[in-house]
Amino acid sequence: MSKFLKKSTLTIGGAMLVIGVGQSAAAQQYNLGREALPEEVAAWDIDVRPDGKGLPVGSGDVYTGEEIWIDKCASCHGDFAEGSGRWPVLAGGIDTLDSERPVKTIGSYWPYLSTVYDYVNRAMPFGNAQSLTDDEVYALTAYILYSNDIVDDEFTLTNDNFLDVQMPNAGNFYPDDRVEVEMPLFSVEACMSDCKPSVEITMRAAVVDVTPEAETDAVVEEAAAEPAAVEEVAVVEVAALDMALVAAGEGAFRQCKSCHQVGDSARNRTGPMLNDIVGNPAGAVEGFRYSAPMTEAADAGLVWTSEELTAFLTDPRGYMRGTKMTFRGVRKEEDIAALIEYLKSFEAQ
Repeated sequence: MSKFLKKSTLTIGGAMLVIGVGQSAAAQQYNLGREALPEEVAAWDIDVRPDGKGLPVGSGDVYTGEEIWIDKCASCHGDFAEGSGRWPVLAGGIDTLDSERPVKTIGSYWPYLSTVYDYVNRAMPFGNAQSLTDDEVYALTAYILYSNDIVDDEFTLTNDNFLDVQMPNAGNFYPDDRVEVEMPLFSVEACMSDCKPSVEITMRAAVVDVTPEAETDAVVEEAAAEPAAVEEVAVVEVAALDMALVAAGEGAFRQCKSCHQVGDSARNRTGPMLNDIVGNPAGAVEGFRYSAPMTEAADAGLVWTSEELTAFLTDPRGYMRGTKMTFRGVRKEEDIAALIEYLKSFEAQ
């Protein structure tokens, strides 16, 4: 075969392929494949775009989405989209993107709702992709929005109001203009010598002297010699904990651990950390973004007494319509009493 090649083309399924053949070989028609039918193209053309193109007609509400979620999604992503094991968390993470450990979720990071719908429709549930109906995808998308406190629990997502939903982080995405702006700056030949006619010193480093001066030492010694003021502290009697009940509450708290933490290293997750909750105002945990109903209740003076906590834990949604906490409630009265006693053990002393 000659070392000199020429190019020939071959049509397979409508695609033109460039093939190198020997110079002596003649172009051949292999008759492989055929052009895809319009119906076959339509079956693959399921993407949904930010402008709504590709959306099917349909609707789904938060409550329906929750039922589907529990059945098909919670085993991987948790009951409240908080993630399970190594599977990703899909809710929370608001205002964490500028932290050392940002939590990138659908609510905190994703710019377009169409991306949520398209991904669920195309790839979920894991292992059984594209098994959901259009209405089920709408309902699951609505539930994910609710889990991220973007809509309330009465929300119904449809193809008509889809574009009305604005994702919290949409404004932080912008077109990639590096080709026009940055590349020209770094495409010129680099200057290696005599790049500037003169060098001017505009600032000098400040030397910080941390060694105390003699005068400062005298002030410190004088202050140390003065008797310390004795602050009167009110003595508050704290009721003794029922340790047997606390132990039972620790076991009952397992159903809360996916969203809440307690203890010295507790931090906010999908739900707020619960240290020092009992007997204190509602909605007061620093750094947690509460739902609108919880904020309104806090402004109205709600305090988490044992009685109020009992009512809330029995039926969260019935107690506070629109609460972000989608947990259905603790069924046994003895578990509620144990949980409250367990939470009391984390009160500030």
